[in-house]
Amino acid sequence: MSTSIELPVLTPKDFASDQEVRWCPRCGDYSILAQVKKILPTLNIPKEEFVFISGIGCSSRFPYYMNTYGMHSIHGRAPAIATGLKVARPDLQVWVITGDGDSLSIGGNHFMHMIRRNVNLKVILFNNQIYGLTKGQYSPTSPQGKRTKSTPYGSVDAPLTPLSVAIGARASFAARSVDVDINHLCYVLERAANHKGTALVEVYQDCNVFNSGAFDFASKKDQKVENCIYLEHGKPLIFGKDRDKGIRLNHLSQPEVVELGKGGVSEDDLLFHDEKLENPTLAFLLSQMRYPESPEPMGVFRAIDRPTYDDEVNEQVKEVTEKYGPGNLEDLFSTGDTWTVE
Repeated sequence: MSTSIELPVLTPKDFASDQEVRWCPRCGDYSILAQVKKILPTLNIPKEEFVFISGIGCSSRFPYYMNTYGMHSIHGRAPAIATGLKVARPDLQVWVITGDGDSLSIGGNHFMHMIRRNVNLKVILFNNQIYGLTKGQYSPTSPQGKRTKSTPYGSVDAPLTPLSVAIGARASFAARSVDVDINHLCYVLERAANHKGTALVEVYQDCNVFNSGAFDFASKKDQKVENCIYLEHGKPLIFGKDRDKGIRLNHLSQPEVVELGKGGVSEDDLLFHDEKLENPTLAFLLSQMRYPESPEPMGVFRAIDRPTYDDEVNEQVKEVTEKYGPGNLEDLFSTGDTWTVE
């Protein structure tokens, strides 16, 4: 007679550590932490199979506040460490917690290669367009002209768009949400958690000390309906308080805002979202739509299936082991030319 073992029913409290949360009051990080703890119990994964790995920055305190396995690693290298862990332990669900400075400046190389390899990792990129932990210097996502302690006369750098970088590296999953948009953020995080491959979620996160209000256009109820488009697979790009505006492509294949009902424009004339397209062109086009020049898309830009790096590596190891045996380090060291040094 066989017996089945039932997993304990987990709650968000089960994922809260006993560490004091040391972010500034009203920081957007609190909301992201709360939503992650909320969605993890819904995944039906034992708590001991979760791992959170971070780099350096305010966001990278995250593993301390999760009652799971984790590592607070070094600046920009969280993707490399997480890749090694996922390859060695494919049974674990590994999350990478990073910020715009951590992942796109010193960590840009690791960030890009993690995505192109499609390692089966879940990545939350806290984007506050500033260096918060080091007290307010400009970051790779700070807008041009931004005055900070390190750019007192305004930044002359062209900012990176994280989702454009990711989609350019052919990300299999790329999404965006806002820290205080609780329901939407939970939806996007859950989609990412259930995706097989590198699942990147960029979260607009308010640094109320050094860059307060940077994302009011996407977080304030009276503003976001006019400034954001919420992507839905298979549906037209419509926005506005009265749902009377949309996006279509003009003859130059550039998105333009149109008003439904004017000039004979109907829903059929609008751009329809397709997150499953193998070709990343549409997703990239959407990632280039930035406020205030155009309404800014929120949601899942791209979600496709393709082989993961960790599966491919482990399959290769299995095939080689079956063909040649488990291998022997002593034999490896003695193979080929050897020298005796006296």
